[in-house]
Amino acid sequence: MLNPLGVFDDFTPKKNMHNTHTIQNNHCQPSVLWFTGLSGSGKTTISSDVANKLRQIECRVQVLDGDILRTGLCEDLGFSDNDRSENIRRIAQVSKLFIEANYVVLVAAISPFTADRDKARSIIGADNFVEIHCDCSVKECEKRDPKGLYELARLGKIKDFTGIDSPYEAPTKPTITLQTDKHSLADCVAQVMDRLNEYKY
Repeated sequence: MLNPLGVFDDFTPKKNMHNTHTIQNNHCQPSVLWFTGLSGSGKTTISSDVANKLRQIECRVQVLDGDILRTGLCEDLGFSDNDRSENIRRIAQVSKLFIEANYVVLVAAISPFTADRDKARSIIGADNFVEIHCDCSVKECEKRDPKGLYELARLGKIKDFTGIDSPYEAPTKPTITLQTDKHSLADCVAQVMDRLNEYKY
């Protein structure tokens, strides 16, 4: 369910004794899993599935989806570089509030600029920030393109579209890299959960 900020409200988690990818000791460290990547790279889908896995082991989870936030908290922002930076700053500030309330926050936002992701990391705290790069080629993202946005950008009907006429600065040292054009959704979710286990998350 959406609240007035344009974020998904948490719900009571359910146990699933058959989950094959769980976090050790059912312990969930409050932190932010920040999914970054091109439009159509799988950020929302993967973060949603990871959130469900975490809820199954009784983590308190909050999903912050960039597209949804732009209909609420960030509805006054456009797509200039300054507005993109402010968009990420707001998401980071909200994320910080949630981790202070002992939530695991999953952010799905293009967040194309390195400087903005670095600022988000500094706001949230480096120890609480898990950068996850959904690495997918523009060609594959265009094939998926469920909203037809790439086509509109190619036709010049959408300006400053990331990957077409606005750059995407890929992370150089992300915590996790998901090659979403080469691996299945299930494999990508499992990769995230396995890495979180490695960190004794």
